[in-house]
Formats: sequence, structure tokens, C-alpha cells
Amino acid sequence: MSNLMKSVSAAALGLLLVSCTPYQDRVDPAAIAAEEMAIEARTFISKVETELAAMNKEAAQAYWNQATNITPETNAAAAEAGAKATKLAVSFANESKKFDVSVLPPDLARKIRILRGGITIPAPSREGAAEELSKLTTDLDAAYGTGKFEYQGKMITLDEASTIIETSRNPDVTKAIWEGWHSIAPPMKDNYAAMVSLANEGARELGYPSLDQMWLSGYDMPPEQMEAEVARLWGQVEPLYKELHCYTRTRLNQKYGDAVQPATGPIRADLLGNMWAQQWSNIYDVVQPPTAPLKYDVTERLVQQGYTPIKMVETAEAFFVSLGLDPLPQTFWERSMIVRPEGKEVQCHASAWNLDDEEDVRIKMCTEVNSEDFYTVHHELGHNYYQRAYKDQDFLFKNGAHDGFHEAIGDFISLSITPEYFKQIGLITAEEMPAPESDTALLMQTALDKIAFLPFAISVDSWRWGVLAGESPPENYNQSWTDIRLKNQGIIPPGPRPADAFDPGAKYHIPGNTPYLRYFLSFIMQFQFHKAACEQAGWEGPLHRCSIYGNKEVGARFNEMLQAGNSQPWPDTLEKFTGTREMDGSAIIEYFDPLIVYLKEENQGQTCGW
Repeated sequence: MSNLMKSVSAAALGLLLVSCTPYQDRVDPAAIAAEEMAIEARTFISKVETELAAMNKEAAQAYWNQATNITPETNAAAAEAGAKATKLAVSFANESKKFDVSVLPPDLARKIRILRGGITIPAPSREGAAEELSKLTTDLDAAYGTGKFEYQGKMITLDEASTIIETSRNPDVTKAIWEGWHSIAPPMKDNYAAMVSLANEGARELGYPSLDQMWLSGYDMPPEQMEAEVARLWGQVEPLYKELHCYTRTRLNQKYGDAVQPATGPIRADLLGNMWAQQWSNIYDVVQPPTAPLKYDVTERLVQQGYTPIKMVETAEAFFVSLGLDPLPQTFWERSMIVRPEGKEVQCHASAWNLDDEEDVRIKMCTEVNSEDFYTVHHELGHNYYQRAYKDQDFLFKNGAHDGFHEAIGDFISLSITPEYFKQIGLITAEEMPAPESDTALLMQTALDKIAFLPFAISVDSWRWGVLAGESPPENYNQSWTDIRLKNQGIIPPGPRPADAFDPGAKYHIPGNTPYLRYFLSFIMQFQFHKAACEQAGWEGPLHRCSIYGNKEVGARFNEMLQAGNSQPWPDTLEKFTGTREMDGSAIIEYFDPLIVYLKEENQGQTCGW
């Protein structure tokens, strides 16, 4: 039928309908308005994604330059790029308010929600605010990255301080190192408070009551529901943490005595082998169970076999390739910062980058040849492989299903760094494979990292949410930090804190403005992923002995999950790989079940808790 005939037929039909039906029953003005809005929104989003993609490349390069060579010039360039990027994102987020997401097609509504809530530190739109906020955040990052303190007549970095606190068993030394590193933070406090004020103003302008609510809105559910979800997940695993805390405190008391570490109450933070008492595996020698020990030390084996930082990263890459994923591009090796460069101030905190949202993936680490960094390089490459997998998604969908997914991917892979994996890559021999009676020792090592971390991960953002919500004013920053860590972790500082202390500033993610809930969620989900992958692989033994190294069938399903990026609600992505739509801590309990039995037996007669 010709176009003319179509028009005539439609007109004739309209005349027939007029005789029996009011016009408004035939044509829905709301539907027409929604369709027009969808057309306008799609044009708007196309422009947004084009301009934000270009801006992201510009800003990413400036941030990379600053992180790998901290100078006044790179600081200024990063601040300028950050201000430009924030201004652009905030302006688009504000402009998007004219669209009613409840009537838009799902993909458009999702993109607009991401646009509105995806700015970590939003600036107010008033003149000069973005520049001021960007300078504050850049200065905070630089202050942390260049932090040093005097110890035994020498100015030392965090790298050097961390090595001492990890290896020393002298409580006077660990106390001095802990207090020394935390002394770098007080100068950050005023800038941090000013940044909080500006960022909250920006969040309110975007329609959120405060920045903490804006952050919590990024999980495909209302903020209050997400907070309840976190409480539920913590409730699943908290009993295991309390058993580990009780056991560890007893062993520390036996080593140091009541004057240093009492047998009851909280644990002194500097005795746990980590600057922030977030992971305790460095004191394994103090708390190791008297069961069958392991016949090897991973750090010693890496050194004995001539591993270099580069070889460690190559080994991690080989794990992903064994799953059927492509090798990293040559530019990764040419452009990454894998070791601390000579003659430069750099930000050593390990991180993974994608500078063009396509193939320019890199890591930034001051890698050392040891067990901890061996695991870390697997974690960071997990980020890079995730970034590559979703590179073909639309710009606003180029992210993890939620931020916990991004952190969970590499750690999920690290759970397959088992004795079997070490044997497969030649790090240990078949004769050195641990017997079943060594499982308690194996699980204790893992628990000191994984279980000890959980309450710390909650504490960081619990403190920050209180700050952002205005419940903890600047004069109470440090006390609220100490109180929250005591409540959740059962730890205390090694001594009284000075009046100007700003201990949260001594943890990178506070001055670096990295939301921390992602890490708690990742430590829950990585065990879910591991259990699902082992089931897919047909594994029938204990969960903690399973490795998916070399399993391309699991790798294909794994990569399919990664490719979805943030294009759909996270329960859809989770279900695709695990078969469930709910984050669940039960896989952790199953994984550590033999250790739980051991800890409960050892803790009988002790006064647990704090």
C-alpha cells in the first residue's frame, strides 16, 4: 500500500472511531509525551557518552602522570583535568533531571541513573567550586603519596615502614612505626573537612540528602535496603571473625605477656603485622596452629626460583590465559609501573587502570618479590581483564555490575592459588603437596587475610558515612574512627592519640576518596564465585583445595559475566554465573568449616569478645 493510501485509510478509520469513541480514548497524551521524552533522552545520552568518553581519556592520562610522577606540575595538571571532568559530569547530571526515568525505556533509565549517581566526589555547579574541590582532592592524594616520617634518624616511606611492621616482633618498634606513619595524616584534616563540605553540597544539588546516600544509591536498590543488606551479610560471617579474634589474641598474649597484650579485651593494632590491622597473615608465625605445618614458604620459593616483579605479573597473566582469555596487549608491558621508579615521588598504592576505556590497560605498583604481592598482581590483573571484557559496552556501562564485582574478580582468581596451582607452575614439587592434616594451617593463613579483613572493610565506610551525613564533625573525626574500629574489629591504637590525630587519613582510601564498601562486598562474593566455578568444573573435594587454573569451560562463563559490565542490574549478572540473585556469605562458612571447628576447640575456656 502506498504512503498516500496508508494516510487515507488511517483518516477514514479515524472518522469511524469518532462516531463512537472520544478522541482522548484513542490517543494517550502521556504515551506520546513519554515517547517524545525517550527520543530526546536518547539524543542527550548519545552526546553525554561521546563527551564523557573523550574527557575520561584526557583526565585519566593526567591522573596517571600525577600518580607515577608526583610534582607540582603534575599535581596542577591533574587538578585542572579533575575540575574539567567534574564540571562536565555534574552539568550533565543536572541536565538529566528533566527526564523522568520512570517512563523511559530500561536502558535509558539505567544510563541516566548511572549518570546522576556515578560521580564519586561531585562539585557544586557554582563558579569556582569544581576547581576548589579538585585542588583539595589532588592535594590530599599527593600528601598521602609523598608521606614520610623520621625513624632512627632517617626519613622513611610507607613501603619501608610496612616492611618493618610486618616483620618486627618487638612491640616497641611496631608501636613507633605505627605512630610514625599515622603522624603524616593530621595536615590533611582541614582539607578533608573542606572537601566533605563541598562534596555534600554537590550531592544535594544532584538531589541526594548527603554524599553517603549518593554512594549507597549505586546498588540497584534504595540506600536503606543496601545498608540492611550489608548488615545481613556481616551477620553471616561475624561469628567466624570473633572466633579468629579470640584465638589470635590468646597467641599474642602468650608471646608478649599481659603488659603488652592482655588476654582479654581488644587487640593492640600494631601487633597484627599490618599498618591498618586489616589483614593479619604477616603474623602467621605467631599464631600458626601446632598441626602439620606447610613444607614451603611462598616468598622463599619465589626468591629461590629467581622470580622478579615482571615474572610475577607474567605468571598472573598466564593464569587468565589458561582460562581461555587473551594475553595482555604489548602496551601493558610498555606503559605499566610495576616497580618503584628511581628518582620520582610516586603513589605506590597498587591499582589497575584503563586509560582509553578500550585496550590501554595498565597496573601501578611498587611490586616486591613476596607472597603478598604475588596475590596482589593476580588481583590487579582481575581489574584489567574485567576492563577489557566490557570495552565494547556503551560508555556508561563500562564498569562492574557494581563496584564490589570489580574488586571480587581478581580475588576470586586468587582463591585458586592453591598448593595444586603452585605444583602446576613448578613453585613446589609433588612431594611438598600438603597432606589433608595440613588443612588447618592452610586455612589459617587464608583466614588471617580474608576473615580479618571483613570488619575493617565495614569500619572504613561506617566512619565515612557518619562524616558525610554530618553525624561526626571534624573535631570528632579521630574519636569516632577509634570507636568504630573498636566496635567492629576489637582493636585499639598502641597508645593514647594526640589531640590533632587524624588516623583515618593514614589509610589511602580516605584521602584518595575511594568508597570502601566495595571491598566488603567483594570478599563475600569472591567465595560465591569460587564455589560456583568449582561446581562448574566438577570439583568434588574441599572447597579450599579447588583451583580452576587451566579450565577453559569455566573461563568462558567467567568472561561472559565480565562482558556484561554494568549494562544490567547486578542480580542478573550474579545469577548468570552463580545461579543465585542474592549475595551470600554461606560459601565463606563452607570454605572455612574445618578451621571453624579447630578455632572453637582452641577457644574453649577463653573469654572471647571485647
